[in-house]
Amino acid sequence: MNAHQTRVLVVDDVEQNLTAMEALLARPGLQVLKARSGPDALELLLVHEVAVALVDVRMPGMDGFELAELMRGAPRTRHVPLIFLTAAPQDQQRSFRGYEAGAVDFLHKPVDAQVILSKVNVFVELDAQKRQLAKQMEELKQALQINEMFTAVLSHDLRTPLSAVRLGAELLLRLSTDETAKAAAARIKSSGARMSRMIEQLLDVSRLRSGAMRLRCQSASLAEVCSQIAAEFVENPRQARLRVEVIGDMQGSFDIDRMSQVLSNLIGNALEHGDPEGEVVVTLDGREEESLQVRVNNPGAIPAEVLDMVFEPFRGGNEAAAGLGLGLYIVDQFVKAHRGTVRASSSTERGTSVLISIPRDGIAACALENAPPPLPQLNVPPSLFS
Repeated sequence: MNAHQTRVLVVDDVEQNLTAMEALLARPGLQVLKARSGPDALELLLVHEVAVALVDVRMPGMDGFELAELMRGAPRTRHVPLIFLTAAPQDQQRSFRGYEAGAVDFLHKPVDAQVILSKVNVFVELDAQKRQLAKQMEELKQALQINEMFTAVLSHDLRTPLSAVRLGAELLLRLSTDETAKAAAARIKSSGARMSRMIEQLLDVSRLRSGAMRLRCQSASLAEVCSQIAAEFVENPRQARLRVEVIGDMQGSFDIDRMSQVLSNLIGNALEHGDPEGEVVVTLDGREEESLQVRVNNPGAIPAEVLDMVFEPFRGGNEAAAGLGLGLYIVDQFVKAHRGTVRASSSTERGTSVLISIPRDGIAACALENAPPPLPQLNVPPSLFS
């Protein structure tokens, strides 16, 4: 039997009605499930998924309304479309009760065969579309997983030859006396450093999307971490326009490596994309008892339509012009992993600022981020009688 065969449930206590409905609806690719009572219908629903249920209202024991209420109370059958069939005279109060029980339609017998076919076909088609969409989503999920795995493997394997290239450039800078060769080596070193940052960003994104990233929080001074990062940028004469201000106590507990990446990405982004004649100011604010704040400000404004997407991957403002557009996305994700917040603002008068805030005591945040995933649930259908 086709595992993806569409099924329609018919519930009626009269065998002749079940037989007639089966003869009317049955066709290749469509299976008609028959139940002579509410309990029989519930047993079938525990095993099969159905596109629509045609339910007789008047049945001994459990009537159609009671069956509908039980179906609506179970997650497995909560969204099964219900069409009520009744031989009773039209009664507005009974119709209201039917719709309150979750019916999508309420038909009175004798029902025209074409009407039944038309209504059932709508839900059969919707069920087929739902299955197709679920299949496409699963294929897309698998494709994304393969793509992320490929990115991680490729990034990892690129680091070894890239290290050799950077080492060779460094040796040329130190040993060569030819100015042309030294200039070429400097360009190779600079390009290699930029490529190395791209590879690290790709690896970070793979870790983030796969859930493999784990925080390692420890006591440290965010001011000292920032000072070390800033020193690396100031070594380059073109990036000497950097000033760091510290206000209050910046001692806290956080993942030093991740926050180093946050600061490096923020400062590098501000130096690269800000006004080349303006000063980049990093303000570290530890006056709050419960939090540590960092503001990175650079001259120059970002258009409002770009500002709204600066933290999105591969679309981070102008960053894609010189890189992958992942820097601010990684900042956003690392800060959120610390249970912190990050926001950006920009105006022609005040320039562009990115403000991050993290809890001073990040131990609790690290414990939440590093918590093991919940155990998988057994695929056992819930009881429809509870």
